[in-house]
Amino acid sequence: MDALSDSDIQASLGTVPDWTLAKDRIHREFVFPDFVAAFGFMSSVAILAERANHHPEWRNVYNRVNIELTTHDAGGLTGRDFALAIEIDGLGA
Repeated sequence: MDALSDSDIQASLGTVPDWTLAKDRIHREFVFPDFVAAFGFMSSVAILAERANHHPEWRNVYNRVNIELTTHDAGGLTGRDFALAIEIDGLGA
């Protein structure tokens, strides 16, 4: 899979308005009422990621989950990153 062009990335960002572009990746922070809710969300994301065979870089501190998506094999963003971001957003976090 090839990395998206700058114009394709800009167009794709419109499909995930809560995500921000940072170099070769997209990022979003999710905030939950507590650690248990954050961990439950991470479990749900893990199932989506495994199904897509596309795994996020993420960090959890108490009630916050930070997710970054990029496609290392392509050296940047691909459609897979945006597709997974849309699925993650669909979890209703």
